[in-house]
Amino acid sequence: MPPIILVKQLKYKYEDGTAALNGIDFRLDAGETVALLGENGSGKTTFALHLNGLLTGDGTVEVCGLPVNARNAATVRRKIGLVFQDSESQLFMPTVLEDVAFGPLNHGMTPAKAAERALMALEQVGMAAAAGKAPYHLSAGQKKRVAIAGILAVDPEILVLDEPTTFLDPPGQRALAQLLAGLPQAKILITHDMPFARATCTRAVFFERGLIRQEGTVEEIALEQNWEFRPRRAE
Repeated sequence: MPPIILVKQLKYKYEDGTAALNGIDFRLDAGETVALLGENGSGKTTFALHLNGLLTGDGTVEVCGLPVNARNAATVRRKIGLVFQDSESQLFMPTVLEDVAFGPLNHGMTPAKAAERALMALEQVGMAAAAGKAPYHLSAGQKKRVAIAGILAVDPEILVLDEPTTFLDPPGQRALAQLLAGLPQAKILITHDMPFARATCTRAVFFERGLIRQEGTVEEIALEQNWEFRPRRAE
């Protein structure tokens, strides 16, 4: 089967001329969960922002067979959902239900249909009981689930999560790992949390200075980089 994401020789420079990506080749197959590993500034998030056209560099990026360009931007952004590190940046409506329904409404659904889709997504992440609550009343783990529900409500084929365990205590991290394991979408996780990556990812790639230097299992990359699997403290 063709890959669900295919990237060839992707290069990107910031406005000041700093090279952020130096020729990335990458593929993601349906059903995979892949960790993007590497130090801060290695290019992971810059790479992810090219996948739905938030940044545009040289090279080719295809999502579900579509070139990522201005003409296909709306379609591509329905196929790939980004969950940001800080869930509060995605939660801004008065109630949880309104937040999750925002995406479907933006894609042209009627209010009734958008609310129905939002409730389905909240049930999927175990947060239907919070539909009428204000997002700021939720715990960090609950906010993360609601942010994911907001993405699921537009029925994407791919999920990209940036540092998904930030602000989560160990029970919240375990609950998130279980949630992600039950979702059918292909997933990309940008993370420094090695135990979480090992628990959730089928494959990993290691970024360094704008290049993918290594691919393999999380354990293989950790061994090569002399990383230890120490439990991460809640922030």
